Amino acid sequence: MVKKILIESGRGNDILYLTDNLAFLRALLAKGEKAAAILTEENRHEDFTGLPYAVEQIEEMEPEDFVRLYRRLAGLPWEILETKRCRLREMTVSDVDRLYEIYADASITEFMEDLYEDREQERRYMEEYRKYIYEFYGYGIWIVEEKTSGLVMGRAGVEPKDGEVELGFLIARPWQRLGYGYEVCSAILEYVRREIECERVLSRVHPGNRASVGLLEKLGFSKLKGVDGAELETWVLPMEKKKEPHPCEDRVLESSS
Repeated sequence: MVKKILIESGRGNDILYLTDNLAFLRALLAKGEKAAAILTEENRHEDFTGLPYAVEQIEEMEPEDFVRLYRRLAGLPWEILETKRCRLREMTVSDVDRLYEIYADASITEFMEDLYEDREQERRYMEEYRKYIYEFYGYGIWIVEEKTSGLVMGRAGVEPKDGEVELGFLIARPWQRLGYGYEVCSAILEYVRREIECERVLSRVHPGNRASVGLLEKLGFSKLKGVDGAELETWVLPMEKKKEPHPCEDRVLESSS
């Protein structure tokens, strides 16, 4: 079985191939085609080593699922969501230079960890983040773009944390105190309710970061007692669903809004 699906990639039309013939799939991949396996009862015991993706119950996939699979195979970022003024998408290595511009403002790192001093190290970190966070969990911290200008104005999203998810957000100074933090984080929380099963969302902030504390209060978070080893307060927002533990430790992305 071979399925050819026409994909609008943003760079013109392209084709996503799905097949249950693993030999044919390997030949497609060797030619640079975007292709993935269809998992069936007949082939599930074959050797899938080196094959990037396998899908099952293909009849239940939505058009967006095919687009996202294609973009994974092509190394393109997923488009996550839009708000009235912003777009959120996955980070890429090409965003690193713009992030250094944002982090050059000393107020950004007053309450949060800085980027690596070596840009190449940050680029390697970004590549690993895409592989071990986006590709494994399907979510993470995303780039925030202003719709009208297309400029990267920050980043925000949720990461797995000890069986729950943790909200992090950063809005660059020119866009602060204009409601962007609330707009973006509200949309992210709705995304979590819709797409990610979890009991609650956490967010850790420095008690001196009054802007972020105020935003969390506005979003409906409640503060837990005490601070952690990094002197950060933990705030929580209950969610309706539950999820299996997803242990993942990463660098702290606290808010600057």
